[in-house]
Amino acid sequence: MITLRPARPTDAGQIGQIMTEANAAPAWKPALHSGAEDVAFCGRMIDRGWVRVAEASERQIAGFIARDGDEVNVLFVHPQHQGQGIGTALLDEAKARAERLELWTFQKNDAARRFYLRHGFKEAGRGDGSTNDEGLPDIRFVWEKEHE
Repeated sequence: MITLRPARPTDAGQIGQIMTEANAAPAWKPALHSGAEDVAFCGRMIDRGWVRVAEASERQIAGFIARDGDEVNVLFVHPQHQGQGIGTALLDEAKARAERLELWTFQKNDAARRFYLRHGFKEAGRGDGSTNDEGLPDIRFVWEKEHE
């Protein structure tokens, strides 16, 4: 059973490790940060109140989302827990708390692009990589709550 909750400072190590592993997985993505830098970055996001985690069992985090207002900064699910609806649960909870969400993903990240399109996001623009640290072409996606 998955429990969604606000991240605690003590979660920074686990979510930093998830981020490090996810960033290292695609061969096309340059390695820019060490594991320690990812943990520190996650700690800063937690301190700002941006992070919600999906806890698979007590003290085991299966995935997380970090959101600054309408901007989804990151959404990662541990590889061991992918395909179990965890990313969907995190994204659905964020959508329930917002009127609009925006995010960027890399053009080469086919799985993420399909995931966001499947969840009602629309492509809102493309970049050539000049505005991200990786220097990779990216796509901006936007989701807006439908009002009846």
